[in-house]
Amino acid sequence: MKQILVATDFSYCAANAMEYAMALAKLLKMEVCVIHAIHPTEGVNNNIYNAIYIDDYYDNKKQALKEWAGKFTSREEYRDIDVITICGVGFLKNVITNYIAEHRVELLVMGITGSTGITGIVGSNASMMVSLVKTPTLIVPLESKLSENPVITLATDYETRLSAEDVNALNEMVEAFKSDKMNVLYVTEGAQKKNIETIEHKLQDLIKNAKLEFNYIQDSRPLNGIMDFVEKNETDILCLVKHHHNIVYRLFTRSTVNQVMNKSVKAILVLHE
Repeated sequence: MKQILVATDFSYCAANAMEYAMALAKLLKMEVCVIHAIHPTEGVNNNIYNAIYIDDYYDNKKQALKEWAGKFTSREEYRDIDVITICGVGFLKNVITNYIAEHRVELLVMGITGSTGITGIVGSNASMMVSLVKTPTLIVPLESKLSENPVITLATDYETRLSAEDVNALNEMVEAFKSDKMNVLYVTEGAQKKNIETIEHKLQDLIKNAKLEFNYIQDSRPLNGIMDFVEKNETDILCLVKHHHNIVYRLFTRSTVNQVMNKSVKAILVLHE
């Protein structure tokens, strides 16, 4: 069964991301896997006595994760959702990438504190994960709540070609939300009208379940242009395409990704070529 993978460090941010993931799983009819990474030295601290009983420590962690997930599965609206829990020993990035390599994960969900700053084990790794995995990744700020009819905005430079998997994921999300419209935002300093019209038709052919509303803005600072549009148009989910050479990818370099996340109180869906 298709899975939504949720990373947790038991924080409020992770709980909000889990809430988001459970609502999505209900709409998309997917299974949820909750994953927690136990640091290699956690529970040991160079203490021989602790090292002897490390298996007990791991068992306690696994039980704590099940109880944490149980707070969501016990709720009436989520009782039909299959939820599994996994504790892995290692750095978070390794635990997640190893799991994704072996399972059919359709969406990775991670929480951050949003406009108040990136904190916590999960939040500090969010920018790293969008550069490591090719799985669509939903970054959920603490302030972001899933709307029944969310406004979705796709920011693109028109040079990027979404992977077939990500096109499918985007279509599934649009269909599940029953969205009849999706915004497409292009930040540019100028483009030929003829080429734009051709690309508009190609993009509309990819998105089967919603009418695309194309928007063009000129801004020498793409980050500002995108964030202004998100605020003015009440976007709930901002979709960005990870690509090494285009205008959008530059938002996701290690030096600037935190700026994007700190500025946004809305969910960010990172897609791939």
